[in-house]
Amino acid sequence: MDRQQALEERVAHLQKAVEDLSDVVAEQAREIARLTRHVGLLMEREAEREAEGGAIPLADQRPPHW
Repeated sequence: MDRQQALEERVAHLQKAVEDLSDVVAEQAREIARLTRHVGLLMEREAEREAEGGAIPLADQRPPHW
């Protein structure tokens, strides 16, 4: 195998690796966006629940061991 062919094979493998990593990053970006939306909805729901109940927001409550 000559040097040029070996380099071409290495480049092909690297291109495949870059494509695979790009797919992984794109999937992670979609998952992060989905989770961000869910957290936002949960925060809104909790804020509404606290506003309706008139209770002290959980974040402002002292832990039971204090």
